[in-house]
Amino acid sequence: MAEILSGKTVAQAAVNDVKARVDALLAKGVQPKLAIMRFGAEPDHVFYEKGAKRTCAQVGVACEVTELPADISEAEAINTLKRLNEDPSVHGILVLQPAPKQISAAALRYAIDPRKDIDGMSPINEAKVFEGDPTGFPPCTPTAVMEILRHYNIPLKGKKVVVVGRSMVVGKPAAMLLLGEHATVTICHSRTQDLPGEARQGDILVAAIGRAKMITRDYVKPGAIVIDVGINVDENGKMCGDVEFEGACEVASMITPVPGGVGSVTTIVLAKHVARAAEMA
Repeated sequence: MAEILSGKTVAQAAVNDVKARVDALLAKGVQPKLAIMRFGAEPDHVFYEKGAKRTCAQVGVACEVTELPADISEAEAINTLKRLNEDPSVHGILVLQPAPKQISAAALRYAIDPRKDIDGMSPINEAKVFEGDPTGFPPCTPTAVMEILRHYNIPLKGKKVVVVGRSMVVGKPAAMLLLGEHATVTICHSRTQDLPGEARQGDILVAAIGRAKMITRDYVKPGAIVIDVGINVDENGKMCGDVEFEGACEVASMITPVPGGVGSVTTIVLAKHVARAAEMA
């Protein structure tokens, strides 16, 4: 039976570190502040926002929410984002996505100030992640994957890691961060031939394909470490990951649960990025 890699344990361990950094900033008269920009009231966005606010309060990061109408024009949305860029009291900006269909994701990506883009959506931060430039901000979710691997002292140098998923939000930046730790990385996706066979090559398997319970035990190399990034709702209305947890547990040596895994670490990474942005400012 696989050992459970608890994200909650990782997050709790990170709280003291982030709080110490925030306290040092407060002692210098700097109040780190996160601005969340939300369109409408999508349940997933509101849920994530509540978690972010709770974590920020825990470590002393101020947090304000700008809620915009779901039918707002692109020009108005960009103007709001630019106002947050120019507000000296704001150190980090999080734009909850996806945005409404009338607003171009590219327009938001190019409009956000990369120095305040603490979730890695700006092309400048994307480029820094691919270059291995530590001054950039990678997206919070792949950074949370790395935090979990580090916390549990899982060696990456020379290991074969298979990332299932190629999005710019998780799959590709996760692969770059893993390469930065000298892992040998394969990126797979829904059109990969013999996907289970490719996935079974991984000493570490990162599931980020966005399909509930798609990754069954047939995808897992015996003794592999499985990191499940997916957040889905199953046929019973319960939260689940991309991995079929029970079956994978019988094959893997270690595995993250859903809920209680990668998602639990994401908001503390967000707060850490705000603190770093304040330090850099």
